[in-house]
Parts: sequence; C-alpha cells; structure tokens
Amino acid sequence: MELPTLDDASLSAIWLTLKLASVTTLLLLLLGTPIAWWLARTHSRLKGPIGAVVALPLVLPPSVLGFYLLVAMGPNGPIGHMTQSLGLGVLPFTFAGLVVGSVFYSMPFVVQPLQNAFEAIGERPLEAAMTLRAGPLDTFFSVVLPLARPGFVTASILGFAHTVGEFGVVLMIGGNIPERTRVLSVQIYDHVEALEYTQAHWLAGGMLLFSFLVLLTLYASPIRQGWRG
Repeated sequence: MELPTLDDASLSAIWLTLKLASVTTLLLLLLGTPIAWWLARTHSRLKGPIGAVVALPLVLPPSVLGFYLLVAMGPNGPIGHMTQSLGLGVLPFTFAGLVVGSVFYSMPFVVQPLQNAFEAIGERPLEAAMTLRAGPLDTFFSVVLPLARPGFVTASILGFAHTVGEFGVVLMIGGNIPERTRVLSVQIYDHVEALEYTQAHWLAGGMLLFSFLVLLTLYASPIRQGWRG
C-alpha cells in the first residue's frame, strides 16, 4: 500500500506555521519578560487590571479577539493609521498581521509561566546581589535569569505550541491566502471542506502527535521537575 504524500500547499502551510510560531515566540519572550517581571514585583493597583488584560485570551473566543484586532489594524483603526503613517500599509491579510495577532493571542502562555518563575525566586537572592553592589540590570541577568530558567523553558514551549495550534485568530486576521497567510490549521480546514479526509488525517494526526510530544517534554523535563522540587 502506497502512503499518501503531502502536497505543495500542505508543505507550504507547515513551513509558514513553523515560521510564524518561531517569530511569535521570540517576540513574546522579548515583550513578555518585562511584563512578567513587573507583574511579579509590583504592588501597584494596576497589577490586577493589567494581569487580567494579559490573561484575557484564555477566556475570550478567538474569533472575538481576531475581529477586534482586524478592526484595529484595518485602514480606519488606530494601529492601521499608525502603520500607514509609517509607510507600512495595513497589516490584515499579511504575515506581519498574523504575527501581531499571534503575539496577543499567545501572550498569557508566555507571561504567566515567567511571572510564576520570577515570584518563586523570592527576595533573598536579590538582597544578596544588592549587598554585593550589583546594579538592577546586572542582578537581573546574573541572578534572576539563571534562577528563572525553568520558567523560560516552559514559556517558550507553551508559546510555540499554542501558536502552532491557532485557528480562529489567524483565519480572522490573515484569511486564507496560499503561501502568505494559510497556516496549518487553516489548511486542515480546507482539506475537510474539500472532503479530502486522507490529507486532513495526515496533517491533523501530525498536530496531535506534536501536541502530545510537547506536553510530554514539558511535564517530563528534569528542569521542570527540579523547579517544582
């Protein structure tokens, strides 16, 4: 029995999905780290509202988030006005638009593990660094980052995996443009609509295996177990 092979459209969707997940995870680590550090350290009254905004994608339907991002990034939206004034055009139905939507949608999956890791460090290591006259940046990079390494591992894995599995947000913002915005989840949807169940099975089964391996790696990781202990 000859095994079916993936067509060019499916291979392109896989490549675009991996590219999107990689770029999004990198941006989330850069943006989410200072947000998580502030949430872990602050006593401001804004901590609750800002934490709720960050966690909003956990409970908000993806289509709702995608709709409002589409409006905001459109030609008449505030983000759209800004990108047009910078000569970048509008972001909907572009790869850059997918990245923006993915950053918003996957934000809690990166910020919350980092926040938990920062809070678990406690005050003693920071006070010890201060007694050695270490500056804030030196303390953060020399003390905080090594101690928070398990949190960064968890955040990276969850952020990447969650971006790979996106559907509603990317479909709303990016549409279904081959080789530009058609990611893996949308490609599976296209195969099902066309009654191409064999191709859909291969892609869906691959995503199922990928998700299982991600969770297995996450929960069986010695780094995570050491962090728990």
